[in-house]
Amino acid sequence: MLTKNSDKKLFLLDAYALIYRAYFAFSKNPRINSKGMNTSAIFGFVNTLLDVLQKEKPTHIAVVFDPPSPPKRAEDFEAYKANREETPEDIKRSVPYIMKIIEGFKIPILMEDGYEADDVVGTIAKKAEKEGFTTYMMTPDKDFGQLVSDNIFMFKPSRMGNGAEVWGVNEVLEKFEIKNPLQVIDILGLWGDAVDNIPGVPGVGEKTAKKLIGEFESMEKLYENLDSQKGKLKENLENFKEQAFLSKMLATILLDAPVDFEPEKLVLESPDPEIILPLFEELEFRRLSERIFNTQASASSAGNSSKTKSTDDAQFSLFDNPVGVEVESSFKTIENTPHTYFLVYTKELEQKLVDELKASSSFCFDTETTSVDSHIAELVGIAFAFKPSEAYYVPLPKNKEDILRALNPFLFALTDSNKEKIGHNIKYDINVLRNYDIQVEGPLFDTMVAHYLMESDNNRRSMDILAETYLNYRPVPISDLIGPKGKNQKSMRDVEPAIVAEYAGEDADITLQLKAYFEKELAKGREINIFKDIEMPLIYVLSAMEVEGVNLDTEMLKSYSEELATEIIQFERQIHETAGQSFNIASPKQVGEILFDKLKIVEKPKKTKTGQYATNEEVLLSLEGKHPIVNQILNYRELVKLKSTYVDSLPSLVHTETKHLHTSFNQVVASTGRLSSDNPNLQNIPIRTEKGRYIRKAFIPRNSDYSFVSADYSQVELRIIAALSKDEAMLEAFKKGLDIHASTAARVFGVPLEEVSREMRSKAKTVNFGIIYGISAFGLSQRINISRGEAKEIIDSYFEKFPGIKTYMDEQIAFAKEKGYVETITGRKRYLRDINSANAVVRGFAERNAINSPIQGSAADIIKKAMINIHKALKEEKLKSKMILQVHDELIFDVFNPEKEQLLQLVKHHMTQAMDIGVPLDVDAGFGKNWFEAH
Repeated sequence: MLTKNSDKKLFLLDAYALIYRAYFAFSKNPRINSKGMNTSAIFGFVNTLLDVLQKEKPTHIAVVFDPPSPPKRAEDFEAYKANREETPEDIKRSVPYIMKIIEGFKIPILMEDGYEADDVVGTIAKKAEKEGFTTYMMTPDKDFGQLVSDNIFMFKPSRMGNGAEVWGVNEVLEKFEIKNPLQVIDILGLWGDAVDNIPGVPGVGEKTAKKLIGEFESMEKLYENLDSQKGKLKENLENFKEQAFLSKMLATILLDAPVDFEPEKLVLESPDPEIILPLFEELEFRRLSERIFNTQASASSAGNSSKTKSTDDAQFSLFDNPVGVEVESSFKTIENTPHTYFLVYTKELEQKLVDELKASSSFCFDTETTSVDSHIAELVGIAFAFKPSEAYYVPLPKNKEDILRALNPFLFALTDSNKEKIGHNIKYDINVLRNYDIQVEGPLFDTMVAHYLMESDNNRRSMDILAETYLNYRPVPISDLIGPKGKNQKSMRDVEPAIVAEYAGEDADITLQLKAYFEKELAKGREINIFKDIEMPLIYVLSAMEVEGVNLDTEMLKSYSEELATEIIQFERQIHETAGQSFNIASPKQVGEILFDKLKIVEKPKKTKTGQYATNEEVLLSLEGKHPIVNQILNYRELVKLKSTYVDSLPSLVHTETKHLHTSFNQVVASTGRLSSDNPNLQNIPIRTEKGRYIRKAFIPRNSDYSFVSADYSQVELRIIAALSKDEAMLEAFKKGLDIHASTAARVFGVPLEEVSREMRSKAKTVNFGIIYGISAFGLSQRINISRGEAKEIIDSYFEKFPGIKTYMDEQIAFAKEKGYVETITGRKRYLRDINSANAVVRGFAERNAINSPIQGSAADIIKKAMINIHKALKEEKLKSKMILQVHDELIFDVFNPEKEQLLQLVKHHMTQAMDIGVPLDVDAGFGKNWFEAH
């Protein structure tokens, strides 16, 4: 918490600056609620507000908005802020909610016609200073530096895991290299501000502006001594003098806005739950409600398998003593909804359940267990449901043999290949039952996957959230039974069976009701076919792969870890020698200072929004060849990441009983339909470098009687774009079996195929894959280290030689603009809410997705179909070999040696014949004694 002399602590929040910042912070993974509303800006703003209220404990607070009317500055300069992008539609929709939430927190909103938020903040801050307040202007906007004094501070909120920054006089002087905060105005007058369209002086950037004001103290004195300047700089300063002083005026925050400072109206009060709770309920900010008001929001699935974890993740408590209010909920609950949930504890009830199972062609089941990890979870009980508002719960003993005896009367239904099984994240339940040698059979209906097909960009699909959204029903939270997360949380086995029966029965009942809703929705389009033919059969495939796991050579990783540790020390010494001094290589700040202040490897280095030198991987890769230390640092970082993320951590994830590594495959994460994996994430094991690929040596067959086979689709995404675009040149290349990158190079560079150089092929390869992701001339120039002009020529030539690709891209964007979605070959939809946004940045992101989502999604559908068919064939041919991993377009098999050739033939057949797309699918396959050798 900040501690200053005054006990009167005023926070002034620059609303739109914080709202924009919150919105774009989630741009790569927006928060979409179950109704399809983007709540990123609201959630981010509220989190920022609560962070301040909790940690800084202001005595007074206000939120300042720009008015809808144009600012007075625009009267003097029409272009002021004229080039700003249109406000994203999601922000426009969010602002009324944010204002209502601010009202619910009883925080005043300040706004004045004709005056920007900056002016109101500045005026209030200066008036508050005179009355003994310490004021914090909460904004990421550098312009506010001009207002800083001994009692007025800039408060830059935390970002990307970094803590909040507070800029006082010293920080502003250091940042801008000046002697007085007011000189910020002079620097901005010369430098300009592209965001606000303050023109400044052409050719004068940040560095030059700081240097000039540092030397002459003000623009006025600079112009009094203009003869001291030379060349183009002097010429520009002379020619754009009027523009420079206009820019200074535009950059000056007004301190005489017609707003009164009334401290009694700015006193922080307790929030009003009757306003906030219904809003948070509508927005699905469940945890925020719980944390702020000590209400009982719907909880996540801790301790229970079949509910996916909640993603509401505010990890703080606003008040030391929560308000503890209760607001009547509009949801149906177990308390106000008639239901009959039987605890099966007699032979009569057991027989009643058996009769129901015999008579039903479809039923829902839900396991209650001791852990969310299916590989160690023990059964506590199992619930069944056949019709709404009725369910049965079978409590189970602890001993495995006793559990099997207790379940024996019901096994016929679980293993009946004709009866449909319904569940939410049913793969978990199937895996748990596999631990007891119970093989679930029959058609499946997973409500979590069903919702995913309806709303692939919405990652909030716990059973609780779906019940509230589609059934207006709030289930009993797991924490009511076993307590909140933490070391004192109980196990489900510690809860009375009669209590568990109500909870488990409700789970099965509500999942059954969700199934009825989702089945009707899916039947309205082609998604029902994807659901039945791909996603549901795939659950059995993934379950088998997860349970099987993969053998890991932990001794090899231990040895590799020691080798990497030695190399890391060597690189550290080498880097320090090259730099001529010791420094913390793990510190981006210190790396930046060495590269750009000491070694000066480039004249104008990139900086982050916090003003620190940018030294991320993308920046360093663009500087390769500029200085030996760049590659040394890149190599050092790679080794450190390999060691910590993979080499040292993978052995700790090996199962104590099976001695195998068991990943979890996710069907409902990637919006495109691609599978992902976690615990561990095997999709991200590095492949681009030799050191990264070497990790795959640790993945080994189960014993010496087995080998590895790796089968990888060759250029599947390019084959798909050829099929979708029907570009004749690309189709011809694939049908003739040509090297597609060499063929592309020959056409783009206008040379015979046999004269294509290695460099030409490399450039063409980058373009081929880059086009799918909307690569620009600038992006291509950065990627292959050529001029932007040359990159533009290559892209223009590419579209000229492959006109079908350009036509496809344009048609996809047009289709998305009209329909609001795009489709894969199978009809898998991805909705693009921002495709018609007036904001070019937001719209551009959606347009790129319109182009690549059908390609990625079709690739996902192809490999999923292949996996289903291979899994079926392995069972039918009774092979000992197992499919154990899927990584992007690659399948890995643990192969019984006598079955090698048979398996290879089987795999290639089913992968190449998975789907007829009009272009031949090709597969590269290899054998080896580990994954590295096989790939």
